[in-house]
Amino acid sequence: MRTSIVLTVAQSKRLIARAVVKLPEVRQALDFGTIAIGRGTTDAYVVEELLGETIPKGEYVAGRTLPPGVPGERLGTSGYPDVVIKMGQRIPNLSVLDALPQMGPGDVFIKGGNALNYPQGVVGVLIGHPTGGTVGGMYGTVVSQKIHLIIPIGLEKLVYEDIAALSRDSRQSDIHAKYPVPSLLPITGIVVTEIEALQVLCGVHARLLAAGGVGGAEGAVWLMLEGEQSALDAALELHASLQQEPNLALKLE
Repeated sequence: MRTSIVLTVAQSKRLIARAVVKLPEVRQALDFGTIAIGRGTTDAYVVEELLGETIPKGEYVAGRTLPPGVPGERLGTSGYPDVVIKMGQRIPNLSVLDALPQMGPGDVFIKGGNALNYPQGVVGVLIGHPTGGTVGGMYGTVVSQKIHLIIPIGLEKLVYEDIAALSRDSRQSDIHAKYPVPSLLPITGIVVTEIEALQVLCGVHARLLAAGGVGGAEGAVWLMLEGEQSALDAALELHASLQQEPNLALKLE
């Protein structure tokens, strides 16, 4: 049996965050290990689901993509402190990068991305910081220490090219002096999109049917859901619970 749903970007972020906290790797780390959550808009929704409280999501960001002429401070100043959870308890005054040396197998690092090649399971992260930012500081340790890297990312960020090839070309030196190309870093891990979220939460198979929208639904995804009627009913109920999720708002000038 089949049905379909439409998710705005904000609804997708909330859906994905709800699924991330249900992953067995996350549940295990909540009880017996450490979870570090990098910065990003989707990561901010994950923080809310893990902490069970509302945070100023615009303050839990690093880079941001905004309309032309809109200053970054209208979304937030990245002033909310990093979130690191150990044995179910938040550790105050500890950055995610400072937590890394004490993390190892079974622990979890959560970091979103900017580009997704879904068939390959590869994510690209734009690098704006001169030393690589969070992903530059954590990826080598995550790989070497066999830390679970969970990558929550919406289907709005699909790209059709090979991300490794895009990364190589983004790092070429023949760049425009005034409008350079940001470097793209490929990463791999446990990718969680709307597709995985609906499987984890409802046991349905989701397929991307269409995308786009207007009037606040820009970036929306239209998903065709397949499964038993009971699973589809659960997915439709979940979808209804997301209807009041507001778009991530800018601060008033």
